[in-house]
Amino acid sequence: MKKAGLVEPASSLKVKTGNWKTSKPVFDNKKCTKCFKCVVYCPDFCIEEKGGKITPDYDYCKGCALCAKLCPVKAITMEKNE
Repeated sequence: MKKAGLVEPASSLKVKTGNWKTSKPVFDNKKCTKCFKCVVYCPDFCIEEKGGKITPDYDYCKGCALCAKLCPVKAITMEKNE
């Protein structure tokens, strides 16, 4: 009997899952205080800082909105994914 679970560690990096989200986070870097809560708590590890700006990797973002809910200054809003 096979056990359920990950096939191998970090296998999610091999599969781009962002195409099935219904909404996506949009970051207002002018409001952002760089607290990095969004980076730390993103369950898909798809948010990072690049060139002084916080940016998501939409190829892996599933649109869970956790980042927007955790942002203390409301610098992240969710918009319909098109």
